[in-house]
Amino acid sequence: MKPKTHRLGDLQLKIMQVLWSRTEATVADVHEALSHQIDLAYTTVATMLRKMELRGLVHHRNEGRSFVYRPAVAASEVTRNMADDLVDRLFHGSLTAAVNHLLTTREVSRDELARLEQLIAEKRRTS
Repeated sequence: MKPKTHRLGDLQLKIMQVLWSRTEATVADVHEALSHQIDLAYTTVATMLRKMELRGLVHHRNEGRSFVYRPAVAASEVTRNMADDLVDRLFHGSLTAAVNHLLTTREVSRDELARLEQLIAEKRRTS
């Protein structure tokens, strides 16, 4: 069976980042956290959290009249899935092409290059 792929839109990812950082939060908590970044209606956040629960991304529990949401998937799992999907769709699965694209289209500091070289050396040792 193929593992579940998590493709999140921008708003879904922002909501998940709030939940990952806080462990759990009410709709009001998420709305407040996001209100500093984007202008959203409270009902938009509530609707999105319900849709995300249907997709298995979050769970909730009742606390009085409020729903308290928590992530159902780990940040590392979503990051891996989204990065893999990006490499597969844009670069036909070629990690070399993806890295080449990033190195030629973005500013890369000497420190970042040194860290990339270190990561490659570590991967060589463990492969």
